[in-house]
Amino acid sequence: MERGGYRDYFKVLEVERTASPEEIKRSFRKLAREYHPDVNPNNSQAEARFKEISEAYEVLSDPDKRRKYEQFGQYWNQTENSYSKGTGGFDVDFGRYGDFDDFINDLLGRFGGPRGSGGFPGAANFSRTSANSSLALDAEVLIKLSFAEAFKGTQRILSVNEERVQVTIPEGVKSGTRLRLKGKGNLQPGTGKRGDLYLNLEVTPHAIWHFEGNKLCADLPVSFDELALGSKITTITPDGEAELTIPAGTLPGKRLKLKGKGWPSPVGRGDLLLTLTISFPDQWSFDEIQLLENFSRIRSHHPRKGWLHSARI
Repeated sequence: MERGGYRDYFKVLEVERTASPEEIKRSFRKLAREYHPDVNPNNSQAEARFKEISEAYEVLSDPDKRRKYEQFGQYWNQTENSYSKGTGGFDVDFGRYGDFDDFINDLLGRFGGPRGSGGFPGAANFSRTSANSSLALDAEVLIKLSFAEAFKGTQRILSVNEERVQVTIPEGVKSGTRLRLKGKGNLQPGTGKRGDLYLNLEVTPHAIWHFEGNKLCADLPVSFDELALGSKITTITPDGEAELTIPAGTLPGKRLKLKGKGWPSPVGRGDLLLTLTISFPDQWSFDEIQLLENFSRIRSHHPRKGWLHSARI
């Protein structure tokens, strides 16, 4: 971490500041696989690096967050932390400011007025209100979930207007899911009126699993003999092991489906799509090399026969 708690997320993900979303995603997957806790058990440094990588991807993969980060640079963490600690954890709408000076002026106005107004230190409302505006009854809060919490469902305890509220988050939520707690928003003094509390959910990306629309997908490494000869292998799904049959002669890039092993939804579990990719060892054993040499001598298939003819200009 750099001075003042500021992280250069582009350096964290080892990409240029001009990197495209595809380049950012590609670099995240590579680094996440390298530092994932499952690959580095009992390695606190790898775990810290993995969390840092996930945090950087969470910001840079979101177009709006990336724009705010690029606009406010080193003040990104400071502004987020100041607002979340001082006002109960709401989001700052940076888009309403022309530059950082405008933001600072507004920030000073918010925290320089009398206590108890909407948005000041000690106020118990989540929503963003200015020092001179009326209190917004409806409130919003951003809740960040781990991939496992989103998959299985979880519970959170929130403090709203000095009241502890237990929230049940159902299984199968995704980033962008919005939950409503009726009558748990801000309380209007003197009237007894109370708004609703809206929970905006954000799920931390996973190193292996990703979404394509509503489908849960992953790349599955296999050996070339498992593809050529066919095999029944044991693989991992988000909630346990499953058997997968690879037909003989399957080509790399083929997608196989595990029915009912995907992401939960109100109508049941979806399917899991696994894309087969060849994984080669870092080093071949002596016996493996001998087998490959024998295979090379007796191989009847010429992989470039048609290609050589078609490639001529």
